[in-house]
Amino acid sequence: MTPQEAISYIENYTWSTTRLGLGRTRALLHAIGDPQKQLKFIHVAGSNGKGSTCAMLDAILRAAGYRTGLYTSPYIQDFCERMQVNGRNIPGEDLARITERVRIHADAMDDHPSQFELVTAIAMQYFLEERCDIVVLEVGMGGALDSTNVIDCPEVAVITNLGLEHTEYLGNTLSLIAEAKGGIIKPGCAAVLYDSEAEAMETLLQICRERSVPYRISREGDLKSLRHDLNGQRFSWKGQEYPLSLLGAHQRRNAAVVLETVEALRSRGWTVPEEAVFSGLRDVRWPARFEILWRDPLFILDGGHNPQCAEALARNLEDCLPGQKLTFLIGVLADKDYRRILQLITPYARCFICVTPDSPRALHADALDEEISGMGFPAVSCGSIEDGLRLALDSEGPVMAFGSLYLAGHVRTVFPRLLKKKQRSTVLKKRDTLSVETRAAASDTVCKKLPALEAYRNAKTIFLFRAFRSELDLSLFAEQAERDGKVLVYPYCPDRSHMLALKPGESWKADRFGIPVPVPEQSTVIDPADIDLVLCPCVAFDRDGRRLGMGAGYYDRFLPQCRNAVKILIAFEAQCLDRVCTEAFDLPVDAVITEERTDYFA
Repeated sequence: MTPQEAISYIENYTWSTTRLGLGRTRALLHAIGDPQKQLKFIHVAGSNGKGSTCAMLDAILRAAGYRTGLYTSPYIQDFCERMQVNGRNIPGEDLARITERVRIHADAMDDHPSQFELVTAIAMQYFLEERCDIVVLEVGMGGALDSTNVIDCPEVAVITNLGLEHTEYLGNTLSLIAEAKGGIIKPGCAAVLYDSEAEAMETLLQICRERSVPYRISREGDLKSLRHDLNGQRFSWKGQEYPLSLLGAHQRRNAAVVLETVEALRSRGWTVPEEAVFSGLRDVRWPARFEILWRDPLFILDGGHNPQCAEALARNLEDCLPGQKLTFLIGVLADKDYRRILQLITPYARCFICVTPDSPRALHADALDEEISGMGFPAVSCGSIEDGLRLALDSEGPVMAFGSLYLAGHVRTVFPRLLKKKQRSTVLKKRDTLSVETRAAASDTVCKKLPALEAYRNAKTIFLFRAFRSELDLSLFAEQAERDGKVLVYPYCPDRSHMLALKPGESWKADRFGIPVPVPEQSTVIDPADIDLVLCPCVAFDRDGRRLGMGAGYYDRFLPQCRNAVKILIAFEAQCLDRVCTEAFDLPVDAVITEERTDYFA
């Protein structure tokens, strides 16, 4: 079984087949050895804030030195996000191996487990194999009858903010919903409760009393905001100051729940130093929760999908962007209260770009466009999320992508590629407007700088490039390097996946892009490990040494092979941006040289 086959198998038993109850999950876990009985848990239920609360607890416990498991749903981009150990997703091969084992038992059951039940069993086995000290376990839906509630008594049962949700399953009053969520509170655990509406609190407190469970309530009066802006926030809780990387007043309230949970853990013998709490809150990351994907232009992503989320978003906008109007890239599910969501966010909107999330439950972009236009706000419908994102990136002012986690996952996946394309287009236009005289003078300055570098003096073999179109021209440098006895090698791409370093013969030719390259039949292939100095071109760079190439990624695949080389970026100053968009495979360089600067990076 491959990782993709494992995911396909799991997703074949869709959410629509979910039937509340613990019998199937218990039977499946028992068949594989009851791994959950050998683990310790913090169990987290609630209507809003569960994921952020789990992320903060996980970050704090990792900072305290514990080996942590984290179980959350749904995922944003990668299915494997749902099961993490020490901040790392489950590897695909482990997912496939454990799924193969679980499948044997699941397929033998008369009443086949649902998708969520399968994932829960796989996660429990994985956390046991990884010897987790403690697992932060997020409830899927409800609490009492949720698959995660097969665990024995947790260390702490946490109930976050409650609201009306899944009323067809959980009941149509806050009291009934609190009763369902409170099902995770078991005799022998500690409980932490978000100070919710009185109706919900009465039910939760009654459950704690009936089960003799000590409880803590996270109270608004213990919190005070000290600073908040787009760079993060600082708050005090019971007189102690803390930083928080997550944005929004609701995240401060979630953090207060987390701090009460830490106190509950300490009372049960867990060692959680104050420094770990501080660094965990400072460094925690949780995608698609008022997440700033980019700052210039400002682009914020939020996976909120119900009125409570929209209320929190509205408060965040008032706090962080007072008086500003935003372009909303929006896509919603038809079974959500999207009319109420729109009522809450339209006061902050300049216009709307409507898209259809990738879900069978999605409201079509045309229907959303019609709804918004009928409210008197400018809106446009786009045929795809990519089209909507391109339009949003070309709009004026800040952009907010909002309305669905399905939309958030898609945006988060394609955003870097589309932003890179926009940045390339912007910088290439700037570079192409430089006059011939300006380019020649700048090239001459850079060529004179290079021989003075220690890396040049120590180099025997230098990898460089021939200028193409309006690129910086290294011809004068190449002439000097040859006089100094250096071996010069140049790039050649035999296909769309590889780059070679060639020591040229007598002839050159233009490749399929029109770039001058050595004729390979007359050239010698050089081992990248034998290269001492790489002079690397770019489309754009920033002051931290990040580079933006043309998009094919040849240099990004080639540079790691030059393990002994000093890597220097060569560009015009006009190609500098405040920040270029990079991904994990985009390697930084050791230095940047333009006609105006010589910057080295640690």
